[in-house]
Amino acid sequence: MKKKQLGSVCAALIGLAVAATGVHSQEKKESAEAHKIVHFGDLKWTPIIKGCELAPVAGDSSAEGAPFVARIRCADGAKIPAHWHPTDENLTVLKGAFLVGMGESFDEAKLQTMNVGNFVTMPKEMRHFGMCKGETVIQVHGAGPFKVNWVNPSEVQPPDPPAAAAAKPKS
Repeated sequence: MKKKQLGSVCAALIGLAVAATGVHSQEKKESAEAHKIVHFGDLKWTPIIKGCELAPVAGDSSAEGAPFVARIRCADGAKIPAHWHPTDENLTVLKGAFLVGMGESFDEAKLQTMNVGNFVTMPKEMRHFGMCKGETVIQVHGAGPFKVNWVNPSEVQPPDPPAAAAAKPKS
């Protein structure tokens, strides 16, 4: 890992650790905000593209330099077109299999399989794309702002309308 990437990852992890422990000076007071357990069932999912939803877990992904954690849940076969981010992206597979490839356009021949527990980091502005095998949940963390810039916006399929999505059974 390059020193710059390692430094960015370390800074993000330190920021997350400080936020999670609720350190607010040297006071020894107990605080209701000292830690927060987030239950999977309490996540608020928002459709982002056809077959994929996003849920914030911690932090503010839109704030400059602020640490954040988010989850993305995708249906079997969902394809994520080529895109890039203005900040480093750190991704861990929590469920299913996530296939990731690098390049300016979706190319199945370039996909590499990531199974549960696998981690990848993509430096800012690296063009990449993905596909899911089975219902897949990935966790993304980093420092904001976390934005998705589509290489070819015409390839992006909008999410299903809310009425259609509500009618589909969840597995």
